[in-house]
Amino acid sequence: MPRYKAVIAYDGTNYAGFQVQQNAHTVQAEIENTLRRFNKGKSITIHPSGRTDSGVHAKGQVIHFDYPDVRDSEKFRFALDTQTPDDISFISVEQVHEDFHARYLAKEKVYHYYVDLGQTRDPFKRLYSAHYRYELDLDRIRQAAKYIEGEHDFSVFCATGSAVEDKTRHVYEVNLVELSDTELRFEFRGNGFLYKMVRMLVGTLLKIGNGQLPVDAIKIALENQDKKMTGPTAHPEGLFLMKVDYES
Repeated sequence: MPRYKAVIAYDGTNYAGFQVQQNAHTVQAEIENTLRRFNKGKSITIHPSGRTDSGVHAKGQVIHFDYPDVRDSEKFRFALDTQTPDDISFISVEQVHEDFHARYLAKEKVYHYYVDLGQTRDPFKRLYSAHYRYELDLDRIRQAAKYIEGEHDFSVFCATGSAVEDKTRHVYEVNLVELSDTELRFEFRGNGFLYKMVRMLVGTLLKIGNGQLPVDAIKIALENQDKKMTGPTAHPEGLFLMKVDYES
């Protein structure tokens, strides 16, 4: 059967994550329900570049699926886009080689994490940024972020429940951008990320920025797998999967 690759965006607010779960509203279930209607009631399974948790958003998630008919790419994209809920968008659809795999062939991923620094939580940002109203030293955060870059065993920054055995990942770049006096964006680019890894790193960076952990806490945590040198897992609503690349 022809294989299709699609780039999708979704607002994760009303979903219990991407992956299908019993008795739960998920992004995968919504898309597969739409494809089933297109396919005369026969099931079609989609495969993502990675799963996102409840409340996490995506602007550049990639999926692939096999479909029995050859369809015009733009017409197919338009049909899927109009038949899925308003909080899921199909940005592009293309037919690809049968060996393409959205997860196993991914070479690089980019995540953004937004933080609202207002003294009171902005109700218009509450679903798309985490609120943090405490003092932060941004220079400390930028210094600490450099310890994340490079190839490391990130086991200490992987939440329990992950079935992945090899927890070594290469993080190419970590940036902190000041969008305004009250909003920050963390940017992570790497060859892959573990379960809740970005959120755990953000939580640790915020604790460093607030002076509750030393600047080299992440270095110590990675070298010694020392959980005491890590912060809490940051809330899901600030996290966005921005991009997945398949070329080195």
